[in-house]
Amino acid sequence: MLILAFDTSALAGSVALSDGPRLLAERQLDPARRSAQTLAPAIAEMLAAAGVQPKQIGLVATTTGPGSFTGLRVGVTTAKTWAYATGAAVLGLSTLETIAQQTPHSMRSPTAEIQAVLDAQRKELFLGRFHADDCQRLAPDTIVAADSWLAQLAAGTIVTGSGLSKIVDRLPATVSLVPQPHWEPQAATIGQLAWQEHQRGREGDLWKLAPVYLRPSYAEEKKSGA
Repeated sequence: MLILAFDTSALAGSVALSDGPRLLAERQLDPARRSAQTLAPAIAEMLAAAGVQPKQIGLVATTTGPGSFTGLRVGVTTAKTWAYATGAAVLGLSTLETIAQQTPHSMRSPTAEIQAVLDAQRKELFLGRFHADDCQRLAPDTIVAADSWLAQLAAGTIVTGSGLSKIVDRLPATVSLVPQPHWEPQAATIGQLAWQEHQRGREGDLWKLAPVYLRPSYAEEKKSGA
């Protein structure tokens, strides 16, 4: 099965093409430009280079959040449109789970926990918690105050994600820090996870696929407070 996967949850996105578990191609989006401008051309160029027609894609997968409000809308809308136009299956995946899955196996321990974080602004973090050995979820994705999260980190916790960028110098010496190249979700990982989920029988719903923001947009908050 040919799988088209992409991530637009942050400024630096990516697209990938896989044949089942085998990665065929991957491209990084230009972080200096909006994903609304770069995603479609990157997909078209990648498929053309691989000699693949859109209708040959059997599964399209994207991250659904948390992340950038605009970026998530671009990714989810593109996935839904693609699936509707070509008849491909569609799957949405957690941004934080994708990042956790990128933790090197050499760092994982059966008793450890992976905590993946993204910057939620306002001195807050989007947080996902997972078992280190199999990346099974320990709790739903949530929002936490950065100071509170730092204070509760237990020794041996594996931490990862671009949310560390502003606070990495405040991390306790007792935690295990995943190398920075693994902090951003990669389309190749999304393709791998989508293939695994498809093999387990998971089916996405084109009509119900939606971004997972975890908080209202600024405009919605302003309206509700008016």
